[in-house]
Amino acid sequence: MVSRLYVQKYPLVLLCTLAALSWTWGPVTAGRSCSETRHVYAEKGYSTNTAPLTQISGEHLRLCPQDYTCCSSQMEETLAHQSETDFLSAIDDTSQFLHTTFTQRHRKFDEFFRELIDLSEKSMNQMFTKTYGRLFTQNANVFQELFVELRRYYSGGSVSLTEVLSEFWSRLVERVFSLVNPQYQFSDEYLECVNKHAEQLQPFGDLPRKLGLQVSRAFIAARALVQGLATGRDIVNKAAKLSAGAGCVRALMRQWYCPLCRGMPSLRPCHALCLNVMKGCLANTADLDTEWNNFIDALYQVSEKLEGPFNMELAADSISVKVSEAIMHMQENSIATSTKVFQGCGSPRLAPGRSRRSPKESGGNRRPFRTFSPEEKPTTATGTNLDRLVSELKERLRPMRGFWVSLPHTICNDKNVAADVTNEDRCWNGQTRGRYLPDVTGDGLMSQLNNPEVEVDMARPDVRTRQLIMELRVATNRLKHAQAGQDTDFMDSEVEEGSGSGGGGERYSDDWPGYRPYSPPYSKPPLNPQTPIKPPRVRDRTGSKWNRSKGQSISAVSRPAFFSLAVLFWLSVMVTVAPFWR
Repeated sequence: MVSRLYVQKYPLVLLCTLAALSWTWGPVTAGRSCSETRHVYAEKGYSTNTAPLTQISGEHLRLCPQDYTCCSSQMEETLAHQSETDFLSAIDDTSQFLHTTFTQRHRKFDEFFRELIDLSEKSMNQMFTKTYGRLFTQNANVFQELFVELRRYYSGGSVSLTEVLSEFWSRLVERVFSLVNPQYQFSDEYLECVNKHAEQLQPFGDLPRKLGLQVSRAFIAARALVQGLATGRDIVNKAAKLSAGAGCVRALMRQWYCPLCRGMPSLRPCHALCLNVMKGCLANTADLDTEWNNFIDALYQVSEKLEGPFNMELAADSISVKVSEAIMHMQENSIATSTKVFQGCGSPRLAPGRSRRSPKESGGNRRPFRTFSPEEKPTTATGTNLDRLVSELKERLRPMRGFWVSLPHTICNDKNVAADVTNEDRCWNGQTRGRYLPDVTGDGLMSQLNNPEVEVDMARPDVRTRQLIMELRVATNRLKHAQAGQDTDFMDSEVEEGSGSGGGGERYSDDWPGYRPYSPPYSKPPLNPQTPIKPPRVRDRTGSKWNRSKGQSISAVSRPAFFSLAVLFWLSVMVTVAPFWR
């Protein structure tokens, strides 16, 4: 007992000592008020009927330190569920940037690419109607079918672009051949013969190859990018929908709400404690990092291709231009082409009562083909252009790298979640106020073996995470092939010609302005009328589309004996009618 003499002699020392003891014993002394805890608990929407008014013995606690506490057993259980809700909410809030970016970019690119296709068809219809008039409208189904198939491919249909374009040129060569030879009547079998030898004759010159490369590379890249953005959106949705395990929930409760039970609701967990808890809870999610970064890099590279050698705007604009150039090329070389066809397929029959087209039918006063000037060029309703869309996308893709592995740091850097890293001595260390001493563990599942806060099952990797990794690999593989102009659905397609992984996008750079011209050598083999060049096709008489047929062939029509004399007569007629396409 303190003597009266000591009190009289050292009153100030005694008062300071008692004050220090009072501060030290306060949090663990029975009878301390729980008003702050009850207030915070009520603010979260819970009833305070089970909340003690003053601190009680904590022997009933299962998760928090069993010291004097302001929490009943029911409160501890309720707060454990709340900690899981807070954790999942933090994941959702942090990943919202990813979800919003992928959703919005997918919508913008999809709308833009679809409108480019619509404008390309509209531009062709306007220009060809003005240039060719009724001759175009009578054969418009050939061009309409092309755009139907292009839309079907872009929308994800099982369509080979190589086959689509080959089919278009096959149908077009038959129509144009009939129109430049109006004095003849061609049977289906004769036109089939024309088609079989078109590959050797090249009636459209090199334009089908050039347009094929432009359209194929641009459409493959555009479809891969839009599909990739949709995949990114879905991956984020799935990865953010976590289910916290029992060990994770215990750790979350200890770091966030045990201070509340100790009567210190404003005390935040130490930064290092928060990191260990989050790295344990997000161990499987962090394993997405490698494949996620590969996926983001592939998206970035495909977007760069789209604003460069695989430009979708240029490809869409080129369709009408190159098709018209191809028609004019066949018109200008119609005599030589027809002569070779007649040699290989035989002399066709004369059309009844016709030797040439009338001036009205030939449309002699139509204006020559022209493209839109920059002032007349249609603008998209989306009010943007490809360069701007790609630039905005690349800005948003850069900060996405490493997102999942850095997620614990992102969450713990929130001042409402954990104490600042500089506040190491005045934070909740899991037991009381003070410095957190254990080291911070590494990232990923295999680094959690010695995690002091969360018990992680190392023997059973998360099946959901493995599935997400596989989805990312598939999407990345599709994007990487798209960078080379290849569609993984049609790897044997002729699109791969000259566009391998070693920068195939720049090989045929003569197709794109601003790139060094390149003209690959091209030789035409001599026409052999006995050797079919292309597989035969069977006409669908109920529709406009041609269907390929395997195992069936149509032999070329044998040449009549009088053909050598007849061809001289018909050449003079063809010279007269050939310019009707101008």
